[in-house]
Amino acid sequence: MNKKLVLAFSGGLDTSFCVKYLKEEKGFEVYTAIANTGGFSEHELKKIEENAYRLGAKEHVTLDVTEEYYHKCIRYMIYGNILRNNTYPVSVSSERVFQAIATIDYAKQIGAGYIAHGSTGAGNDQVRFDLTFQVMAPDIEIVTPIRDLMLSRQDEIDYLKKHGVKADFEKMQYSINQGIWGTSVGGKETLTSDKGLPDEAYPSQLDAEEEQTIALGFEKGELKSIDGKSFSNGPEVIQALEKIASKYAIGRDIHVGDTIIGIKGRVGFEAAAPLIIIKAHHLLEKHTLTKWQAYWKEQLANWYGMFLHEAMYHEPVMRNIETFLQDSQENVSGSVFVKLKPYRFELQGIESQHDLMKSGFGDYGETVKAWSADDVKGFTKILANPLKVYHKVNKKI
Repeated sequence: MNKKLVLAFSGGLDTSFCVKYLKEEKGFEVYTAIANTGGFSEHELKKIEENAYRLGAKEHVTLDVTEEYYHKCIRYMIYGNILRNNTYPVSVSSERVFQAIATIDYAKQIGAGYIAHGSTGAGNDQVRFDLTFQVMAPDIEIVTPIRDLMLSRQDEIDYLKKHGVKADFEKMQYSINQGIWGTSVGGKETLTSDKGLPDEAYPSQLDAEEEQTIALGFEKGELKSIDGKSFSNGPEVIQALEKIASKYAIGRDIHVGDTIIGIKGRVGFEAAAPLIIIKAHHLLEKHTLTKWQAYWKEQLANWYGMFLHEAMYHEPVMRNIETFLQDSQENVSGSVFVKLKPYRFELQGIESQHDLMKSGFGDYGETVKAWSADDVKGFTKILANPLKVYHKVNKKI
């Protein structure tokens, strides 16, 4: 029998358990693959690789999908100003699909008969991995030990300790998922409705007290520069902004929302660069898009974010929405000025040659240049006609 199994590996508690259990208890030949979406340093990736081999992996690979993730997903989330429930930048939700795609490609490459992930039966990730695996490789069997055994995090820790695995189990009490578009943090506090995460649970700590104003340069909706310094690609500029803003411990919050499986879920996250980019981009759009461009883009972006969250990336309508979102960015170019402060940021304003406030027609609330007082009187009288008709016929007033 083909006992080759590829495990989507992160190096955390769940996937560490999976390596040991699938090898020792099930006799699989375990190949571990970490699909990096920009959240790990070279040092961290090396430690994850060493951990995989210590746990018993036959082979370990690092699959870098950061560029693909940016070009095929992140930039559309920026175009759409996507924040799920007006809070969460769809960080882990969106990257899981690209991790699954990379993992299944590797499984096909080595001829694996099985593919595994460490998701529980109570979350969204199980659906994201399963659905992508089923669409891309319906003949490869999916193995999910934690879901099938219904294990708690403490059960996993006890098993690893029993098998002589040494690790920082105190740190493993928190489930941390790092990517270029944010880091999610789950722990005992997020299982409640009233408790917040402690400061130490977040990956970045406050290290800057003095306020700082930075200029973000956008070209057709994409962030291209910081304080006049241009960057060669999207991931690079995001990582540079994250390095600046994370020192202020910006971007911490807790997202509460509806899960794919129908229950309410709660998770902490830290996303300094994503939140600043989305809010800055949105402000620039307020100045450069027409009323109806902004309206219809918001409607489609809401659907795009929901479909990403619910693992429907491969639905063809997503490509249609992406085409609309990209086309809407033709005039979204300029600079946005952002003031960074401890734990928060403020948008100061924008400069753009496409700024519709600088039309010369008038200054809101002050001066008029393109119409007269009589024009407004006549316009308002006609505008009122439908309301006057309704209220007269139905005697409402």
